[in-house]
Amino acid sequence: MVPTANFGTKDEPGFELEQSADLIVVRTHSGPGIPHRSGSVRTPLSAELDDARLVARYPEAGVEVYRLPADSPSVAERKRVLDAAPEVRFAGHVLVDPGTGEPVLYTENIFVKFVDDADPRECRAVLDEAGLRIREQVGYAANAFFAAAPEGTGQRVFDIANALLARADVLYCHPELIRHSSRKAIFPQQWHLQTAVIGGKSVDAHANVAAAHAVTRGAGVTIAVVDDGVDIDHPEFAGAGKVVAPRDVTTGTDDPRPKDSFGTGPDAGDNHGTACAGVACANGTVGASGVAPEAKLMPIRLASGLGSQAEAKAFQWAADNGADVISCSWGPADGAWFQPNDPVHGRVVALPASTRLAMEHALTTGRDGRGCVILFAAGNGNESVDNDGYASFPKVIAVAACNDTGKRSVYSDFGKAVWCAFPSSDFGHRPFGHPEPLTTGIWTVDRHGRDGYNSGRVADGDATGDFTNSFGGTSSACPGAAGVVALMLSVRPNLTSDRVKDLLRESCDKIDPQGGAYGADGRSDKYGFGRLDALAAVRVAQNAGQVAPVV
Repeated sequence: MVPTANFGTKDEPGFELEQSADLIVVRTHSGPGIPHRSGSVRTPLSAELDDARLVARYPEAGVEVYRLPADSPSVAERKRVLDAAPEVRFAGHVLVDPGTGEPVLYTENIFVKFVDDADPRECRAVLDEAGLRIREQVGYAANAFFAAAPEGTGQRVFDIANALLARADVLYCHPELIRHSSRKAIFPQQWHLQTAVIGGKSVDAHANVAAAHAVTRGAGVTIAVVDDGVDIDHPEFAGAGKVVAPRDVTTGTDDPRPKDSFGTGPDAGDNHGTACAGVACANGTVGASGVAPEAKLMPIRLASGLGSQAEAKAFQWAADNGADVISCSWGPADGAWFQPNDPVHGRVVALPASTRLAMEHALTTGRDGRGCVILFAAGNGNESVDNDGYASFPKVIAVAACNDTGKRSVYSDFGKAVWCAFPSSDFGHRPFGHPEPLTTGIWTVDRHGRDGYNSGRVADGDATGDFTNSFGGTSSACPGAAGVVALMLSVRPNLTSDRVKDLLRESCDKIDPQGGAYGADGRSDKYGFGRLDALAAVRVAQNAGQVAPVV
């Protein structure tokens, strides 16, 4: 029987929930949730959920919701195993909103509001007769109670509530239903999204993302992040339908998670992809918002070498599985930005035909022929991006990095191919006369626990290791710009990829006007057409007609 609930009076329409076939809810006795993935020692309980994906977490109640893979044992079979674990208080089916697939948890608590002139003693007697224990007579309404059904009542709590609501002396009655709260917030440390105070200093060098969120948060758009592994179990990527078409093109599987066992430190392990994905589209429900928090994430793990067939397959997968935007924070190796004489600065790396054709496939067939929008990080070598056949491919968007004072980041590549800039990290460098930055870099999602850039130090982000405060490079600038494109497509989905690129030139602030050396065409080798302004980009997209792009 379909559970029904009614948040209004008996004369108002209620709503139905349906039982999910692949979601399971687990509640532990200990409270904080299931100790898994973050620790080095697995428990039998955590091993039982190794193949499942965490989609929602309610730590205050010790409740977590997991999505089981299609080829796994059923929810009923998994429930029998989990119920036998001594640390599990309850495991069972999950109800979802039929329209969105969003998990809706029910407790065995019921809210009841009797009519105002009912005798309070009779109200209590009615609840007692229904087998309910009064937990609290609430103070915000007359004759209103929060009551508990016996443990083990399960979904029968809906029947109890509806039976009470049918009484003439009951005005409102419904089970306690809990959905995942979604603040979709920009957090105080995220100076690249809005004006912030970091370390007591005001930082105003952002991409105007907070203002754009008043118009759109990127709903309806899918961003493919082609990179190393992505921690898709992170709470900032939770929610029904957030992660779509995950793929590991290197191993040929649908598991894009990091696959290293040495994930601590700035250059170790599959850490990069999680941070990039966070900059682009983290939910903003726990500790970090992406530029487009309501966009879907298509994580594509690429751990193969430059020019590999797997590299080409990444673009094909993205285009054939519904990606709107493709973010690529990788390319040929950079020279040392602090060594002007590094011979690598002059090396030219061509774009392989296999990769170019796969990119053109995405640019022409993606989005039902409108073309996927492809963005590349310009590079971190303080050298010419024009030597990089990937980022300088004319049909993609090369993104440079600018810092927390609105100037070029010291490492950022430059050249004719640079199309725009987005806020990122920086370094002070005395030999170049380059001052120290105001911040450590970009605050974003990190792999959970000890793996990742932050092993669990507040100085590096947070004590749990879920976030990092120092991500950066054009690696961060690229997914930031990809998020801006997602905001544009959210309000104007019929834009072609060429039109998007053209409209971005109208969406930039001409930062550093003296040092930028902007030409008559409004373009700078350091910043392209300037630092992206997300609100301006959304507005030009809203106002854009389908006219021929400027070539």
